[in-house]
Amino acid sequence: MGKILFGGDYNPDQWPEEIWDRDMELLDEAHVDTLTVNVFSWGTLQPDEHTYDFAVLDQILEKLAAAGKSVCLATSTAAHPAWMAREYPDVTRVDFEGRRHVFGQRHNSCPNSPAYRRFSVELARRIAERYGTGTHPSSGIIAAWHVNNEYGGTCYCEHCGSAFRVWLRARYRTLAALNKAWNTTFWSHTFHAWEEIVPPSALSEHWGGPNVTAFQGITLDYLRFNSDSLLQNFIDEKAAIREFSPDLPVTTNFMGLYRPLDYFRWAPHLDFVSWDNYPPDAQSHARMALTHDLMRGLKGGQPFWLMEQTPSQTACRDFNPVKRPGVMRLWSFQAVAHGADAVLFFQMRQSRGASEKDHGAVITHGGRSDTRVFREVAGLGEELESLAGEIVGARTHAKVALVFDWDSWWAVEISDGPSRHVSYQQTLIAYYRALFEQNVAVDVVPADADLSQYDVVVAPLLHLVKAGVAARVEAFVEGGGVFVTSFLSGRVDESDNAFEMEAPGPLARILGIRIDETDALAPEDLNAVVFDHVPDVNGVVPDGVGVRFAANLVFDLVQPGTADVIGVYESDFYAGMAAVTRNVIGKADMPGEAWYVGTNLDAGGLRWLFESVLRARGLLNCYSGVPGVEAVARYRDDVRYLFLLNHGEAESCVVADMGGVSLLTQAVISAGERIALAPKAVVILQSPASVDPPAPDVRNS
Repeated sequence: MGKILFGGDYNPDQWPEEIWDRDMELLDEAHVDTLTVNVFSWGTLQPDEHTYDFAVLDQILEKLAAAGKSVCLATSTAAHPAWMAREYPDVTRVDFEGRRHVFGQRHNSCPNSPAYRRFSVELARRIAERYGTGTHPSSGIIAAWHVNNEYGGTCYCEHCGSAFRVWLRARYRTLAALNKAWNTTFWSHTFHAWEEIVPPSALSEHWGGPNVTAFQGITLDYLRFNSDSLLQNFIDEKAAIREFSPDLPVTTNFMGLYRPLDYFRWAPHLDFVSWDNYPPDAQSHARMALTHDLMRGLKGGQPFWLMEQTPSQTACRDFNPVKRPGVMRLWSFQAVAHGADAVLFFQMRQSRGASEKDHGAVITHGGRSDTRVFREVAGLGEELESLAGEIVGARTHAKVALVFDWDSWWAVEISDGPSRHVSYQQTLIAYYRALFEQNVAVDVVPADADLSQYDVVVAPLLHLVKAGVAARVEAFVEGGGVFVTSFLSGRVDESDNAFEMEAPGPLARILGIRIDETDALAPEDLNAVVFDHVPDVNGVVPDGVGVRFAANLVFDLVQPGTADVIGVYESDFYAGMAAVTRNVIGKADMPGEAWYVGTNLDAGGLRWLFESVLRARGLLNCYSGVPGVEAVARYRDDVRYLFLLNHGEAESCVVADMGGVSLLTQAVISAGERIALAPKAVVILQSPASVDPPAPDVRNS
């Protein structure tokens, strides 16, 4: 079944050729088997419009072939060469303020520039023709194709304006339909000719930055259009590769929780998903887990590649701390636990100059093998080598789903009210963290996903509700599922127009509520939500003292209809009014439930709420709530791989819920045995199990 691939970005053309042989020795010592090459070499490969020169790339691939390495071969199209900007000035982007950029940096190409599209596709075609047909001596080492690099950014030039109008014609067919969707009777915006439509920017609809727009419908469509424009670049290059390489997989590296591109629209066009993991700080365990789960979810649970991570530190931020001892290994195994079949780094050898010369690397400028970072990387490589035949291709089994919706992300953050402080990303992370702390497996799914395989579906900030989504949620709840959504959900349709009904729009019936008003206060102005103990489905409240948790930003004044009030506001004129509700559907022993959380609860409130919901559904396990410990399982055939990761700074002990072999030590573990996890420790238990074993009664501590 192969092994987890190990290696990363390698740019030997930035160094003298005499260093390459020493690099091969060091890569062997680090147990590196896979290298991504040719990511930013366009200026070398094509020195002018009519000349292609593959001599240096030939040398690199021949060197790697002789060393027995596999290659993820990139197309080099993320940074166009200087001659192109000089000969075709319209290849560079026009920014949000209307300024035409000149040559510089990277990702400075207009995705709708005829010149960029023509030259990028031709370069991809020539690379595939040279190395993808099996005739080149190095063809056999290519494992995958890597198109472009970290697609992103936005252009507002005349080419994009013209392409936007074509995109709009395809979407709306008629100006009447477009005017209705954009509500253009507001502020005398009715369009009578397609040519009257221009991109929304600081020169047209925006006055306070990209998120402050007079017409949300126009801006929302431009966000969709921009994502589709860049996607078309990928599709075009992939088609050129397929002319000569019909079988090798093609990918591009995503950037995780990246707002500009709707990765669910991209994913069907990739043969496998890959992404670059650069968390903002050392406390982002839940954020990274969420992003891994999102990457796995983009293609319905298919394993992905961790295409980039730093072995030590980044270089583009105001301050760049190094990863502490053990962290690189821990985070690498976290990726594998959540579905990665490759662990790759940026970069193999540090750049000699420019903006990434201080970015961390496996091999430093000095080329030594006795550094802490190199030794840790080599140790990880050795461990991954020892796992050959295991884990690769294994899947995740989840009974909980988190809905991630780019349309809602865009819509709620460009809304001109009620609060500009609401962050879709931070809200999704907060809700995911509450599940992460209970160590339940989570699938991240799009808004139009089939929900029938899940017991609990969580959809915070489902602000924009597409056609058919509400009916799918109703069927899920009526079938016995638990649905949890939050403040500002159910507010607008696909065009960002309010529904002609009380909030939460088409979700109101299943939630059993209506919302008359939404208060929005400064972030520092706190209220609190007071909960009695959650009643059971028969309305019986357990004995005990209620609890209270802080809340801020947004406060929906919820009017319950058929829903039960679970939590109320503590203060302000709406003290005692419903803040959190639950609508019970059906009379079975386990009826469906639809929860509404009408305010931005703090972490403690979300933790308490989801512990209650998961416990009621029997989804807690013996690892739930163990501080600092993450427990994740992957399954292949009848084998279960259980990963136990200690993100904490102190030792933690857990009780194994199954017997098996600890793959990294070959120790035999019995079910019920206590396992001591040192800080940053990783344990991988392998045990035959076709289904999840029942959770033991004993709770870990």
